[in-house]
Amino acid sequence: MAESIARQKIFYHKSGLCYTRRMDRQKLHDSIALHTEMTFARSSGAGGQNVNKVNTKVHASLALEKIEGLSEAERELVMQRLAKSIHAGVISVDVQDERFQERNRKIALSRIEAKIAAATRIEKKRRATCPTKASRERRLKIKKLRADIKKNRGKVRE
Repeated sequence: MAESIARQKIFYHKSGLCYTRRMDRQKLHDSIALHTEMTFARSSGAGGQNVNKVNTKVHASLALEKIEGLSEAERELVMQRLAKSIHAGVISVDVQDERFQERNRKIALSRIEAKIAAATRIEKKRRATCPTKASRERRLKIKKLRADIKKNRGKVRE
C-alpha cells in the first residue's frame, strides 16, 4: 500500500506539503465541501448573550468512502494514519473558535482537508551526510574546552 504510493510521482504544492500526482487538490476540496455533514450547537465558554442564543459550534463529519480525489492506496493510508480520529469510517471535527457559524464552518472544512492532506503526505527520505572537516574540528575544540573546565574543578594544590 505505502509502496504503491511511493512509486508514484510526487507533486509539491505551494503550501510546502507534497502529495502524489493522483491526488487532485481541487477535486478533493470540492468533494469535502459537498459531502461533509454539519450539525450545530451552542458554543461553550465566554461570549455573553451571543453564546446562549446562537448555535455557532460546528460538528463536521465526513465519511471516508464519499471522498473523491483519493486513490484506494491513499484512502488506506488515511485510514491507517488517522485511525485514532476515525470512528466507523467517519472523520469528525468540532469547531467553536469564532463567534459566527459561517466562519466555524470554513474552519471545520479546512481542518478536515488539512488532516487528510497531512495523512497522505509522503515524507522525503533523509540522505545521510558526513560531517565536514570544519564541523569536526569545532566539535573537538568544544570538547577540549569542556575537558579543561572540568579538569580545573579539582582541588587546588599549593
